[in-house]
Amino acid sequence: MLDSVRVRLTLWYTGLLALFLVLLALITYFIFWRSTLQRTDGNLAELSEAFLSTVRAEVLDDYGADAPRHAVQEAITEHHYRDHVFAVLEPNGGMLTSSQDLPNEPPPSGLLSSAAFQKLLADSAGVDRLFENMKGGRSGYRAFVRKFPLKGQTYTLVILQSLHPQQEMLEEVRATFAWVIPIAIFLASVGGYFLARKSLAPVVAMSSQAGRISAENLHERLPIQNARDELGRLAASFNELLERVDQSFERQRRFMSDASHELRTPAAILRGESEVALSRAERPAEEYRESLAVLHAEAHRLTQIVEDLFTLTRADAGQYPLSPRGFYLDELVADCTHAARSLASAKQITLTCEVLEELPICADEALLGRMILNLLDNAIKYTPAGGRVTVSCGRSGVEYALSVTDSGPGIPEELQERVFERFFRADKARTRSENDGGGAGLGLSIARWITEAHHGRLILARSDSSGSTFSALLPAQASVPLPAAPLIR
Repeated sequence: MLDSVRVRLTLWYTGLLALFLVLLALITYFIFWRSTLQRTDGNLAELSEAFLSTVRAEVLDDYGADAPRHAVQEAITEHHYRDHVFAVLEPNGGMLTSSQDLPNEPPPSGLLSSAAFQKLLADSAGVDRLFENMKGGRSGYRAFVRKFPLKGQTYTLVILQSLHPQQEMLEEVRATFAWVIPIAIFLASVGGYFLARKSLAPVVAMSSQAGRISAENLHERLPIQNARDELGRLAASFNELLERVDQSFERQRRFMSDASHELRTPAAILRGESEVALSRAERPAEEYRESLAVLHAEAHRLTQIVEDLFTLTRADAGQYPLSPRGFYLDELVADCTHAARSLASAKQITLTCEVLEELPICADEALLGRMILNLLDNAIKYTPAGGRVTVSCGRSGVEYALSVTDSGPGIPEELQERVFERFFRADKARTRSENDGGGAGLGLSIARWITEAHHGRLILARSDSSGSTFSALLPAQASVPLPAAPLIR
């Protein structure tokens, strides 16, 4: 049961609400009790003032020896109320008169001679005024002791007010809290459960939908009821994650399909050529040499595809570390251009290199050389016989700009964004000859990974009917060591 978030939220909510209500009840009860006590003390003080005013007025009209007693009795008669007890003590501590002397409503038997009353008198011995609770009766009394002068002597006035009405009122308050708090907690817990259930309903819907999503239906998304609240943002983030996963799966499927297609062709050629070579027991040596040449070419092509795939796999896994060192980029460009001249000469393509300054750099020389050769190989393949390929390199601000320009037919605008995709070949736009060595469409992907691994960029700067230009922009800081190759997706 506690495994449910709704139940846990309801329990937490109910517990906190119960604690809050109990604290509120205690504070309210304390304030109410305090206010009642202060009001009782105020009433006793006012009653004492009125009582003494009557005593003083009565004393002025009576000049006998018992004038104080008669004045006090008249004051008690005039100010006697229900649940109140008056007592006036002489200066020597003896009882002058009290409410007990009234014929109609005597105080509870033994109250003024009880130990609690004697303790009250003892506590008030050294003070002029004293408020104190005193035991007695059903609920006790609130006592007020006050000394006052009369006829040149000091008398003591004691007024006792029964606390029974206040106790009954406080009991009613406690009973009210005892009923209201459990009912409020019960109603709040029920309401909290339904609120938690309603609030978490989108989470339940998202969980159900997420449980139905698999590799076959990655296009489905989680429902979003309110895009502005926390759950809506959570669903949106999860949908973005699903979108990235869907794209990754799509790239993976396309990669596997393209890789299978590229590997199937050379494998089929190898199998077919070997079957032809073995179909007859005796064949001329020249035919065997031709078959072996075909097998060697396709095996080389197959090896190159496998190596490129292995390189990209290691790059995706972040397991292709760089080996940076200091060298001159202009020398590397010249060496790569010289190495590609044989490919250009085979198609009667003019290959030129335009580098006019020294370009020191700290990078992985082998990988940058592979990037340059991939760009040159791509340009030569798609340049018709008699065309021209130009390599240029120079500083552009804080970067080195290495550009390879060909005079091929160009790439259609709608396909230019896909030229760096793996296995992509714009064959419809850039015609290749049958003897150009083929290609798996991985060269530009590897070239882009190499530039990005060096914190650079590889872009298609221009492509139209007059040719295309690929530009690699590399950081020019020669003294900064480079980290391992990042994960490329």
